[in-house]
Amino acid sequence: MRVLLLNRRAPVASTADQMKLALSLLLPCLLAEAWLVLSSAPGRQSPEAQAGLETLQTPTAQNHTREGVRASEEEEVVEAEVVEVEEEKVQEEEEGEPRLRASGQKLSEEISNLGFSLLRKISMRHDGNVVFSPLGLSSAMAALMLGPKGQTKAQLESALHLRALNQTRPPHLPALFKQLRASLSRNPELGLAQGSFAFIHKDFDVKETFLNFSRQYFDIECVTLNFRNVSQARGLMNRYINKETWGKIPQLFVEINPDTKLILVDYVSLKGKWLAPFDPVLTETDTFHLDKYKAVKVAMMYKVGMFASTFDRNFRCHVLKLPYRGNASMLVVLTEKIGDHLALEDYLSTELVDTWLRNMKTRKTEVFFPKFKLDQKYEMHELLKQMGIRRVFSPGADLSELSAVASNLQVSKVLQRAIIEVDEKGTEAAAGTLTEITAYSMPPIIKVDRPFHFIIYEETSGTLLFLGRVVNPTLL
Repeated sequence: MRVLLLNRRAPVASTADQMKLALSLLLPCLLAEAWLVLSSAPGRQSPEAQAGLETLQTPTAQNHTREGVRASEEEEVVEAEVVEVEEEKVQEEEEGEPRLRASGQKLSEEISNLGFSLLRKISMRHDGNVVFSPLGLSSAMAALMLGPKGQTKAQLESALHLRALNQTRPPHLPALFKQLRASLSRNPELGLAQGSFAFIHKDFDVKETFLNFSRQYFDIECVTLNFRNVSQARGLMNRYINKETWGKIPQLFVEINPDTKLILVDYVSLKGKWLAPFDPVLTETDTFHLDKYKAVKVAMMYKVGMFASTFDRNFRCHVLKLPYRGNASMLVVLTEKIGDHLALEDYLSTELVDTWLRNMKTRKTEVFFPKFKLDQKYEMHELLKQMGIRRVFSPGADLSELSAVASNLQVSKVLQRAIIEVDEKGTEAAAGTLTEITAYSMPPIIKVDRPFHFIIYEETSGTLLFLGRVVNPTLL
């Protein structure tokens, strides 16, 4: 889960108009969510703000009637002009589709590279278990980009390597995320759920254009409530999130500031089933080596079957592919020596992963894989600052596309919580045609009994859904 909090800056003067804004992002088994929390000190409210959410709905086109009777020749001219405009619009859309498709691959690459960069930043802080969603964080930051202007927006685009995708006219980036979300949602077997909520205080004045674009490109559902009634608001939001995350996160919100004006929640949840599930009967207690001196007992799953894998001689690591139903897979990266997994992180990239995938061979293999569950939270704003994203977190932030009263707003926090649970569950699938099979007299053994990395991605788009590191399967 990601939470972006936009808080009030240190007051320059004690004016009643100063605002406090909290922008939150939440990211949950595999889940991701984002909140935008805006708070304000008591002060004046515009008539539009007092009207509540009704004033924030997408305006409908006005229907105008013609006065008098037009000549038939004029009507024919008007009809011809309408047809011509419609044909031009269709032509523009058709011409735009190839550009979007071409940019979609670039977007997936940048989502992956953001994930690997953040993993390295997290490793500088601790060397324990890690799990987060690059897709969820990227989607949240893309939605956030609808709010800033000028240097604030440019810095976000540059640090996330998304400037080229957002400098077109019209900007490609929102359309690309819409296209990606639509593509992922078309595969029900994948078990991937995505959605967005905007919990808006009944009196807050968010710019109509921000909400309209949020709905258009990120499919945000607006819910009006009263944040002054903290208990009621908290209960309502928790029920929404609990339902959408299949009960994985029953209590996302514990404390809520009564001055909150808006919370934007974006979630990504993966409920994947193995294409070839492990048999629970074969799961046994085994040893998992934390390092050269320490070990723990874990529930070790076992399966012998046809698996794609490769061994990277440069980095001395095994890479095993465990497919999910619905055209997604988990790559398990296991270094040959205990303790070498951290050094490998310095070289993780989309290019390296592509090389592993190209070099894979499908063969009969014995696989030992531990059951584990991870539940991790991160202060992503500190990591993003290290990547060069600073202005949006500073008093100089320009968030004027978010609200007309944004002169005193800044993002204070970006928090993420991610949960993953891996076990034997899954449904057997029909056998498919294998492009390459290598036979051995004795099946090789890949035993994941030491720290490893996992990369969960969608095959068609190459989108990195979740990324993590398991150092101790017995800890969350």
